[in-house]
Amino acid sequence: MTEPAIEPAVHDLKAHIQFADQGIVSKTLFQSPSMKIVLFCFEPGQALSEHTAPFEAAIQVLEGKGTVRLGEEDYEAAPGALYIMPAGLNHAVKAKERFVFLLTMIRQQKLAKLK
Repeated sequence: MTEPAIEPAVHDLKAHIQFADQGIVSKTLFQSPSMKIVLFCFEPGQALSEHTAPFEAAIQVLEGKGTVRLGEEDYEAAPGALYIMPAGLNHAVKAKERFVFLLTMIRQQKLAKLK
C-alpha cells in the first residue's frame, strides 16, 4: 500500500476566526501541491475587488452575510451557501456584516505521460 500524499489534518474553524479593524484576515489552514484552503474573516463593508484566478475554487460561507459576485451576477451570501467557480471567472466578495468563509482552491496537476 502506498503512503498518502498528504497528512491528515483537523481544525477547529471557530478557533481560527479573527477580525481586524483595518483589514481582512486570511489564514491558510491547509496547503498541498494540488489544494489550498484559506479562512477569510471580513468586518462589515470590507471587500475583495473583482479578480480572476487560474484554478477552480469554492467559497463556503460559515458566518455572517455578504455579497458574492460570480461573473456578472451578485448573490446574497449567508451561512450554508456554497459557490463553485471555474478557473478564469471574474469574482468578488463584499461583507454586509461580519463575514466568514472558507476558500478552497484546486490546482490541476498534469498527468505523467505513459511510456
